[in-house]
Order: sequence, then C-alpha cells, then structure tokens
Amino acid sequence: MGFGGEDIVRDYIARYSNWGRWGEEDQLGALNYVGPDQIVAAAGLVRQGRVVSMGLPLDLRGPQVGAFRSNPLNLMTATGTDYVAGLQDPLPADWGPAFGFGFADDFLVMPNQSGTQWDSLGHIFFEGKMFNGFDAGLVTANGAQKNSIAACQDRMIMRGVFLDVARHHGVEALEPGYAITPDDLDATAAAEGVEVRTGDCVIVRTGLLGARRGKWGDYCAGPAPGLSLHTAPWLADHEVAAVATDTWGCEVRPNEIELFQPLHIVALVHMGLHFGEIWDLEPISADCAADGVYEFLLSAQPLPISGAVGSPLNPLAVK
Repeated sequence: MGFGGEDIVRDYIARYSNWGRWGEEDQLGALNYVGPDQIVAAAGLVRQGRVVSMGLPLDLRGPQVGAFRSNPLNLMTATGTDYVAGLQDPLPADWGPAFGFGFADDFLVMPNQSGTQWDSLGHIFFEGKMFNGFDAGLVTANGAQKNSIAACQDRMIMRGVFLDVARHHGVEALEPGYAITPDDLDATAAAEGVEVRTGDCVIVRTGLLGARRGKWGDYCAGPAPGLSLHTAPWLADHEVAAVATDTWGCEVRPNEIELFQPLHIVALVHMGLHFGEIWDLEPISADCAADGVYEFLLSAQPLPISGAVGSPLNPLAVK
C-alpha cells in the first residue's frame, strides 16, 4: 500500500541516499563532510570572543505538554536548607563531623529529546531500516547498537551558518504551515552575505519558539513553519553536515505529503543528516542582526549517552 507523494520520496531517496558512501559500518552520515580543514576554518571565525547560547533552559516550564514527552524535572537530593537546619552534620557515608562543611546535590529526570536536542541517526526508521541500511531491530530495550548519538560525541563542532528566514521576511514568526523552500534559504543567505559550504550546520530560524515561549500550546507536534520536503536536494547539493531549527520537528507541519515527517525519512534516514530541534534562536537572531555576522564556530556536543537515539545539549555560537 502506497502513500500520497510516494514517487517524490522514492525519487529523492534514489538520488540523494548516502548509504554505503562512507563504508558499510559508517554511523556518522553527513558529519563525514566535517574534516580537519572545516574545523580549522570554523575556528578562524572566532574574532570577537563572544559566546551566544542557543539552548532552551531545562525545567518544568519547557515546551512539552505531555502528549508525547514530558518536561525536564530537576530533583534536589541535598539542599542548603538541609545544611542550615543541621541535617548534614554528621556527614553521610561515614565521612565524620561536618565542621561547617555543607553541600547541595541533585539529579535530572527527562526524555532525551524534551528540550534543545539532537536526533541521532537511530531515531527514525523507514521500511524496517535506519541510516546506512542498519536494521531497525538493532535498537532494543538496551539502546541503539548502531547509530546511537554517542557515535558522534566528538564530532559536533563545525561552522554554523545562521539563516534567519523569519527576520528576512520581516515577521516575528513565520505562519504555522509555511514551507521554507530552497529559494527562501538562498534569498536569506544572500541578504545576510553568507555562503553555505560543505560541512556546515545550517541553523534556520522560523521565530516560532520565540512567539510561543511561555504559552506553548501545540508547539510540540502541532502546525508549524519548517523546512519543505523539497529542501532535500538543496541540503544534498550543499553537502550540509547537519540542520537545526527552533521548532519541534524541523520540517513543516502539517507535512506536505501523506507520509509523516517525510524530510526526516529522506534527509535523516537516507542522507544521514542529524536534526537539531527546539533550539532557542532568539538570542542569536538579535546578535547577528546587531553585528551583521551570520557565521560562527558552532560547538554543539551531545551527551555521550550509550545507546541513546537523541541527546539534550547547549549549542554555542562562538563569534
């Protein structure tokens, strides 16, 4: 049984799949475009010594409304109020008298993709397979044996190119359902005076996160502006290493065809692009508009969670 738009998806897969391109055991995908030359060039973009975070705070005020994931919960196991009440004297674990010493401790409970995050190449399956043809059954209750986020724990440093599509269109936020086209990306890059090159992470602002902050509603999984399925050839032709946006799922919602999240199928599963989602792009939007610099060293390391198919992170633009 087919689906509406099947011919388009299968054509893009046939034309742009990177399965086997970097070897049968490759788990990095398009991150292979980032080599020493690209990293050295990206490091050369650091001229002002300014760092801008693109990470949303991890707390209960985040975007999740419980339909699919929950917001992060930080739990305190030792506090300053315990200390001032004398409850830490003597110290735990037979450490002896406190002599004025005290401490705080906590732990975090959260889905790996509840806030600013990376999708790993083991996150999405299509017709029984994930990136590079690995069987979906290799992701078990013990985690992903292939395409875990840990495979790229030291690879998410590269040139970041910020395409502020919302600002280019002169709006606070693009309308939900607006499909960002290759022409939008090219026009925004031209207006900003920036060129997309091999091994870049392309970071696209729709404005949706800024518009919804604090009143999230259907931000997660609801109608949203985002990348069109038809940006797949553009991403392939530019040899983009990764893509990130300020929306729940990077691509336009509702989807343009019947298949759920078709750009994930083409670009993540077959081209091997890691998707960055729920990035807070309001501070970097203001910063780039102020100095006119839309390229920077991007440091966006995932946590090295063994077997995980996604990871929270705090992506940093270093200018």
